[in-house]
Amino acid sequence: MSGLTLDPVLVARARELAARAAAPVIDLARTHTTVSVERSVLRLAGLTGTDPLLGDGEVPWVNRVVDAVREQVGLESGVALPVWHALSAGQAPSLAALAEQVGAGTARFTVPTGADAERAQEAARSAVGAGIARIDANRARREELVAALGDPPRRPWIYLIVATGDIYEDIPQAQAAARAGADVIAVIRSTGQSLLDYVPEGATRTGYAGTYATGENFRLMRAALDEVGAELGRYVRLTNYASGLCMPEIAVLAWLERLDMMLNDAMYGILFRDINPQRTFVDQRFSRMVHARAGIIINTGEDNYLTTADAVDEAHTVTVSQLLNERLAHEAGLEDWQLGLGHAFEIDPDRPESFRLELAHALLARGLFPDAPLKWMPPTKHMTGDVFRGYLLDGFFNLAGALTGQGILLVGMMTEAVVTPWLSDRDLALRNVRYVLDAAGNLAEDFAPQPGGFIDARAHTVLTEAVGLLERIADHPQGLIQAIADGTFGITRRSPDGGKGLDGVFRKGPDHYDPALELLSKEPAGV
Repeated sequence: MSGLTLDPVLVARARELAARAAAPVIDLARTHTTVSVERSVLRLAGLTGTDPLLGDGEVPWVNRVVDAVREQVGLESGVALPVWHALSAGQAPSLAALAEQVGAGTARFTVPTGADAERAQEAARSAVGAGIARIDANRARREELVAALGDPPRRPWIYLIVATGDIYEDIPQAQAAARAGADVIAVIRSTGQSLLDYVPEGATRTGYAGTYATGENFRLMRAALDEVGAELGRYVRLTNYASGLCMPEIAVLAWLERLDMMLNDAMYGILFRDINPQRTFVDQRFSRMVHARAGIIINTGEDNYLTTADAVDEAHTVTVSQLLNERLAHEAGLEDWQLGLGHAFEIDPDRPESFRLELAHALLARGLFPDAPLKWMPPTKHMTGDVFRGYLLDGFFNLAGALTGQGILLVGMMTEAVVTPWLSDRDLALRNVRYVLDAAGNLAEDFAPQPGGFIDARAHTVLTEAVGLLERIADHPQGLIQAIADGTFGITRRSPDGGKGLDGVFRKGPDHYDPALELLSKEPAGV
């Protein structure tokens, strides 16, 4: 518990308004599909690889097939019906062979009706079901490993980033970080990958400010962390990013390779990568259904708002975004234990009472979401290059995390905004975290703000402001999409019809069929 005296009527009102504000977005996601959602269907059915005749191996077969279906019959009916109709009719012996016909320009697609449509549905359901069965097995395997090796002995989990651009350099750094105390390894994605409308294939060694998210890179890092986890006697979790134009596909690839957490915010790509809002909301619903089934914890990106807006004046927008992310996640099937809702330690440290304000905001998040493993982000905006001051700020951040019962603590670097951290920087940062968490112990049990005092009153003010903003969003016919257009979050304005990827969004026709959506909506056996 947070120890705050939150008004239960106000809290209930906030959630009611969040549901109303999110309703138009949910309706949009249910009634539309995208090229990436349709490509995910083919990935679940086992289609891999790239067309060797195009783009030096950079054009995946899933892109080629979906593009061919789109050109010949449109995507309003989905990709499953025309593809498995072609297979059922004997046009090709396998999905891979059909893809090669697409590459040769000989594949022909039609949308079946009647008994032909029923046969195509049955065949598609069987093929996609095999992929989902593999993923269910991965979830069961994770649970077996956690039971055998054990979880970290304390919360919050220590979350550390590695990403050199070269997956083979990332692996030893990740293993070293785990040996030094990290519980969760996050591999930052290569700059600009979210703007690619395809997922690169294979192991990569040339990323910029990060490493490409690919199925093979996921597999390699998962194996490396399993190896070091067995050595250490505890399960080490792996995180990557399911966002951008290929959000659903990356979610599927993560699932297929047993990742444990994924960055998956409802609005990050819209605000910070200028990806079209409609494309993003359709893709995020599908990706969150995948994460729900896989038992993956999502991490949301509210901390990013505070890098562009004032962390005190705009604190209520973080709360609003958390409530909206919660509503969208629940609708897609995620449970509270899977909601790594984001917030950050970004108040100007020169501001009087800054630490008390940080505690108020962190306790508000903990009080609103008592069962969520909140992801607490370290200072970045006000890091100046003074490594001694930065190390002290990170210590205060770690103390705030211990005092307020955060679930996932991202390790702050004293060289933030100066250089890409060296291994020695990470080692010092991990020592800082370990010292504070060991010294503070379960201090959260003893820390209770005075009712009506500074911290309690500040939390109530932020919640009241959040309810006021939610009322304005909920009362608008377009709800959340219009709030984004108005610059509500992170002061960035994004038009409903602007940004990248709108041409890949399609309203579903009356005969649209997606076997993945059908199967993801069902409870997995044995889970």
